[in-house]
Amino acid sequence: MTQTPSITFTLEDQGDRGRYLAHIEERPETGELSFKRVGEHRIRVDHVGVPDALRGTGLGVALARHVVAEAREHGFTIYPQCPFLASQALKNPDWADVIEPV
Repeated sequence: MTQTPSITFTLEDQGDRGRYLAHIEERPETGELSFKRVGEHRIRVDHVGVPDALRGTGLGVALARHVVAEAREHGFTIYPQCPFLASQALKNPDWADVIEPV
């Protein structure tokens, strides 16, 4: 049985902007999801980026799931300006409690 490497998420908060970084165990590359705060309880996700070396690992989906979990835990909604996140939201209608319609 193959073991899936663990992913660690880090939040870099810069006031009205921020990003979640995702690190796969034993890999030097980093994926990111960047956002802008557009209200007290609302963010606009403008970019999900995964380096070419990590394409196909599921890192982009993991970042999307992580920001949804963060929104639920911390009580904010997400406007998915990024096409990748918008497409993931369409595939996951159960995210409708925190994802605003595009």
